[in-house]
Amino acid sequence: MRTVLQYTVLVVALGLLLCGCRRRDEPVPTVKREQTAFAGTIVAVGDSLTAGYGVKETDAYPAQLENRLRAEGYRWRVVNAGISSETSSGTRSRITWILKLKPDIVILETGANDGLRGIDPQVTQKNIEETVRILKENQVTVILAGMRMVTNLGRDYTAAFAAIYPTVARKFNLIMIPFFLQGVAGEPALNQGDGIHPGAEGYRIVTETVYPYVLQALKMKNEVGGVVSEKGGKVR
Repeated sequence: MRTVLQYTVLVVALGLLLCGCRRRDEPVPTVKREQTAFAGTIVAVGDSLTAGYGVKETDAYPAQLENRLRAEGYRWRVVNAGISSETSSGTRSRITWILKLKPDIVILETGANDGLRGIDPQVTQKNIEETVRILKENQVTVILAGMRMVTNLGRDYTAAFAAIYPTVARKFNLIMIPFFLQGVAGEPALNQGDGIHPGAEGYRIVTETVYPYVLQALKMKNEVGGVVSEKGGKVR
């Protein structure tokens, strides 16, 4: 088990790096040039952990996820819509832009920068709830990625932050990933030199963590009459 000191070091470094990453005014999603017919679109929304700070575009988890899906015969496009240093309020403010990508599924990873800046968890929760509400009103299936803070921020704050994600997931009946960085956070060999952002292998593990929840979302889409088929069928 990792010690409190290890987690403390992890959070301090994460605060310096995630909050310090250069922010762009608008993300530039990955555009596939080949004429591939897709069964649907998954949009990965989040901060630098989604954007793939410090690694090649092909090593970030959205690209690895699309490759994983293709390898299993699922013809789904995955768009990387991550922005470094973004907070939950930033995500909420650009959700209309996200909808222009016409997502069938959104993987929502946000809130870590809120926690590192000490933003009131109630504010973070409200932002995430509003983001989810808008997505669901537009018939988008949401996969919510859970995040965690550590005890050096205080037990009350840590507990309140941790409760955000299951609370939102229950309220909106969402698919939830318990911890986005499971098996990667705090592991030097799986992170870049900053000790925070995953490297290519770390993102491979993130992809494996996310993958079964994506399959659950594909199954849900199929059952409710969304995209006709998980692997084929009607395409756009």
